Amino acid sequence: MDKFIPVNEPLIGKREKELINECLDTGWISSEGPFVEKFEHSLSKNVNRKYGIACSSGTAALDLAIASLAIGPEDEVIMPAFTIISCASAVIKSGAKPVLIDANERTWNMNIDHVEAAITSKTVAIMAVHIYGLPVDMDPLIEIANKYGLYIIEDAAELIGAKYKDKPCGSFGHVSTFSFYPNKQITTGEGGMVLTDDLEISKRCKSLRNLCFQEDNRFVHNELGWNYRMTNLQAALGIAQLEKLDSTVKKKMKIGELYNKYLAEVNQIELPLIETEFAKNIYWVFGILINPKIDTAKNIISKLKKLKIGTRPFFYPMHKQPVLKKMNIFKKNYFPVSERLYEQGLYLPSGLTLKEEEIKIVSQKLKMII
Repeated sequence: MDKFIPVNEPLIGKREKELINECLDTGWISSEGPFVEKFEHSLSKNVNRKYGIACSSGTAALDLAIASLAIGPEDEVIMPAFTIISCASAVIKSGAKPVLIDANERTWNMNIDHVEAAITSKTVAIMAVHIYGLPVDMDPLIEIANKYGLYIIEDAAELIGAKYKDKPCGSFGHVSTFSFYPNKQITTGEGGMVLTDDLEISKRCKSLRNLCFQEDNRFVHNELGWNYRMTNLQAALGIAQLEKLDSTVKKKMKIGELYNKYLAEVNQIELPLIETEFAKNIYWVFGILINPKIDTAKNIISKLKKLKIGTRPFFYPMHKQPVLKKMNIFKKNYFPVSERLYEQGLYLPSGLTLKEEEIKIVSQKLKMII
C-alpha cells in the first residue's frame, strides 16, 4: 500500500529536543523564560533589524504591526488581493479599510505597477506580502512610499531566509512580520514576530502583546491590548530552528530544483519562476498552475488526494471572501489574475522531510492525472 505523502511535515531534530528539555528541567515554560528574548535578538540580528517582538502567531504579529503604527478609522492600507485573510483582517479590525491590488501574473506577488494609482488622501500604508517563494519588488515600492509619506508593512512570513538583492526579506518595512507555523522555514508550532528599527514601535508592540500591563502599576490599564505572548517552550524551538536556517533554505531550493526537473516537460502546467532580476525563488512551497483547458485546481487536488498526495489550493482572493463581501468594503470587485491563481493554482508537497523518491512519485502521479 502506497504511503500518504503530506503537503508538509516539520523537521524536528536533537537540538530542538535538547532546548525543550532545558525548559522543562528548569521550569521556564511561560513567556517569562530567557529563550524568548534570546530568540528575538537572534532573529533580529539575522535579518539586520534592531528590535524583535515575539508573539503567539503571524496573525498576532500583523495585528501588532497595524496597531503600533496607530492605523485606524478613516485610514486606508494598500495590500494584495491574493494573500491570506490575516492580512485583511488585521486592517479591518483596526477600523481601517484595505484597498486591494491584483497579482503579477508571473511572480504571484502584488503588481507594483498598480499601486500608485490606488493611493488617495486617506492612504497611510502599503502592506507588502511576499508570496510562496519570491519577494515583492521592494525598491520601486519603497520609492512610492517615500514619495507619498506612507508606512510599509512587510509580511515576510513565507520568505524567512530569503533575500531581495542580497538583503534579507523582513529588513525593508517600517515594521516587518513573521510567522512560525509548522510549514514555515522556522517553526515554533504556533508563533510569530514583529521586527523593526524604531524603538518606539518596539515598545508599543511589547506593551500591546502583554495586555498593556504597566511596569509601575501592573493592573491599572490605560488602553486595551492582547495576550499575544510567546512561551519559552516555543522560543526554544525557534532558536534551534534558526541555527539551521541556511541549510533549511538550501533544502527548500533543492526541492524546487527537483520538481522543476521532473515536471519540466509537462506542457499542461505552469511552473513557478526560478528567479527574477532581484531574487531567487526559495520555494517555500512549490506552486503550479493548471492549464484551464485541462482541468481546475480543485479537481486536480481531489484526484491527487485519492492517490495519497497531500496538496493545498492557492489563496482565495480577498474580494471574493464571503465574510468580506458582506462588509461591502471593496470598490472594485474584479481582480482577474488573483482569481485565475485561485482557480488554477495549487501547491505540491514541499515539507523539509520530503525525499527525492517522494518528489518523483508526486510528479509521476500528477503527470498520470493530467
